[in-house]
Amino acid sequence: MEQVMERRSEVIDISQLLGDEARLTPEQHETLDTIQRRLLWLSTAIIHHANHVRPNVDGLKVGGHQASSASVASIITALYFHALQRGDRVAIKPHASPIYHAAQYMLGNLDADYLTTLREYGGLQSYPSRTKDPDPVDFSTGSVGLGAVAPLFSALAHRYAQEHFGEVTSNRFIALVGDAELDEGNVWEALIEEATAHVGNVLWIVDLNRQSLDRVIPGIRAQQTKQLFIEAGWRVLEAKYGSRLREVFAWPGGQELRKAIDEMSNEEYQTLIRLDGATLRTRLLDRSNIDRRELERAVNEIPDEELPSLLANLGGHDLGDLVGALEEGLRPSDQPTVLFAYTIKGWNLPFAGDSLNHSALLNAQQLDPLREALGVPEDEAWTRFKADSAEGQLAAEMAARLYGEPKVAVPVTADMIPEHIGASRMAQTSTQEALGRLLTRLADLPGVGERIITTAPDVSVSTNLGGWINKVGVYSAHEERVFDDTPRLLKWEPKPTGQHIELGISEMNLFMLLGALGLSHELSGQLLFPIGTVYDPFVCRGLDAFIYGLYSQSKFIVAGTPAGLTLAPEGGAHQSTVTPSLGIELPHLRSYEPAFAQELEWFLLEGLRKMCDRERGRASYLRLSTRTIDQRLLDPAIERLGVEELRRQALVGAYRLVDAASVAPDTNPADTVHIVASGAVMPEAVEAARLLHAEGVAANVINATSPQRLYQQWVRLNRWRMGVGGAERPFMHLDALLSRAERRAPIVTVQDGASHALSFLGSVYGTQIVSLGVDEFGQSGSLPDLYRHYGLDAEHIATAAYAVLDQRDGVVE
Repeated sequence: MEQVMERRSEVIDISQLLGDEARLTPEQHETLDTIQRRLLWLSTAIIHHANHVRPNVDGLKVGGHQASSASVASIITALYFHALQRGDRVAIKPHASPIYHAAQYMLGNLDADYLTTLREYGGLQSYPSRTKDPDPVDFSTGSVGLGAVAPLFSALAHRYAQEHFGEVTSNRFIALVGDAELDEGNVWEALIEEATAHVGNVLWIVDLNRQSLDRVIPGIRAQQTKQLFIEAGWRVLEAKYGSRLREVFAWPGGQELRKAIDEMSNEEYQTLIRLDGATLRTRLLDRSNIDRRELERAVNEIPDEELPSLLANLGGHDLGDLVGALEEGLRPSDQPTVLFAYTIKGWNLPFAGDSLNHSALLNAQQLDPLREALGVPEDEAWTRFKADSAEGQLAAEMAARLYGEPKVAVPVTADMIPEHIGASRMAQTSTQEALGRLLTRLADLPGVGERIITTAPDVSVSTNLGGWINKVGVYSAHEERVFDDTPRLLKWEPKPTGQHIELGISEMNLFMLLGALGLSHELSGQLLFPIGTVYDPFVCRGLDAFIYGLYSQSKFIVAGTPAGLTLAPEGGAHQSTVTPSLGIELPHLRSYEPAFAQELEWFLLEGLRKMCDRERGRASYLRLSTRTIDQRLLDPAIERLGVEELRRQALVGAYRLVDAASVAPDTNPADTVHIVASGAVMPEAVEAARLLHAEGVAANVINATSPQRLYQQWVRLNRWRMGVGGAERPFMHLDALLSRAERRAPIVTVQDGASHALSFLGSVYGTQIVSLGVDEFGQSGSLPDLYRHYGLDAEHIATAAYAVLDQRDGVVE
């Protein structure tokens, strides 16, 4: 059980909370100080080598962030060489990548050869990457703000997995966050999310160096930010002044010194610490808001050469304070915790505190003096500490403590998931309705149903999750009393055993949670099958987080529903257009747009199977509709192909729904046209084919269930033709779907989305094509009206077929 603590409504000064008790022995402090100086040196040298030593073959700036790494040198040291325990998961701020890799090198998790490969092909990534870096990275970071909240949602996944399955491999979740990252709106969406309010095993460490890329951040921003955390229910800790500066505050007149520093702007503070001692003293004393005589008493005994370093003695660089702050921040709580650690950007580097130091780099003449100042012997510039040294022994101890977990077996294998679940077929239904029915059937699937977890941004009812929720319940950290005991169609009874997490209206939070749940096996040792629903037009509102999940190779299923013009009565703002293209273009994603409930069953089961493959598996995106479609339109294809062959073709990307040779043998094969359609417009495509058959045109209807899979097959084939991709010719399903005689037939594509999403098909065989779709912002109306308006009705499709046939024959008006 968690130890419940009283919630505090003010910022807690960590120095007052810890008192005068020494958190480290002198020997421990010396060892950690030696380590932090070595890490600072290595991170600086790693970046220097990438920019000034390694040959630059293209003339582009390599970059790196020496100042940003220096800012967190003490924090990284206190974390990885003292505070962390087995199972702790940490997100490192993007610009601290070099010093993180330096720490991993010291811990033995990175070969020395990689130290000279920052931002090199196959080397250390620009920003920490859990899939591309050679050393262990818990969370990919790079798109600022997302790495901050990823541990928060992963802690929620940890708690859910622990309460449902008992044992987990994870422990606490930490984010090292740049203060400028808190400008990102997704951070505040996550903070006010009710579902994350009670994840007490979370600590954010804000590297408060008061600088962003181009400017010094106003001091008022820090105070506002702390208050926002308090109002969101977080415990707020502050490590502002180091022990040396606090000692001077206790001297006679010391409170005037504290008042002077507290009340000066960040810009002035950054300027003062860069001055020589004599000039700093004059500027410090020449202030109108303090008692000059008292301030003189405080600093009179401080030599000029020590005054700048005294003023820069902040809590974020005081190892004793940091160790105590981390111990306090990481102890059990019923609320998440944030620690504001005041630091100097570029700490101990020549440009420390310079307002323009974000991308600054040391030159060759500055490097050796820095190494000497940090106490790094020349012959140890790229080496680990000796194994018998105090530093080497501590590194070995921490590596044994933190790493070496046995790999956890996946509890569900793909062969445990059937190819069919025997869902009853309805004559008339929509794919969105079918999703709700299928989920209730999946709940009873042995070994699988209990691991399915759904989530939605306040749209679970309107995306047909009601039946599923009635069956499995809503998840809550604590069972909540239900006051309405009248008969209801939806049983909304939050409790720890529930399998649905309802979020507020934030698509960013949806995709961050899906990404966290989809990595629960890697981060917490328990496989989950996360399925999310969201209105398809608002996939774009969560796109950054969606991409983040895919980049991290998380495995989940998201259903964008309703999609396209099926939200016609609600107007253009609720009608998606570009999402089919996103489904084609996003890496690590399987995208399907089913027209029929039977197809959806296959795609849903395939998505679950893909989640079982933790190495090569993919996330899945299902674009669904509320439009009711006659399911009997599928019967001729079932009769012609058989269920198993139809399923196979649907999964690889397309099948022939209407075969002109079978249903209209009297048509002229020379006048063949292919109508390639996806999703809810299938009835119009079939009707257009009937109209064309009546006029003697051989029209085939090809149901493109996954344009993405067809496009990827074509890309792989082209790369093979370029000599890339192995000796064997890659499979391309369209070659099997179309006979050689049919491959030059013109094509009409039909999509309830941007028309260009299917336009690539004309290039596959170099034939004429007309692509129909929605290329303008929508408007309110009935579906028939809007289909006519955008040219998606049967008559317009047939007209497009005549036009493309004329174009083939050289008839141009």
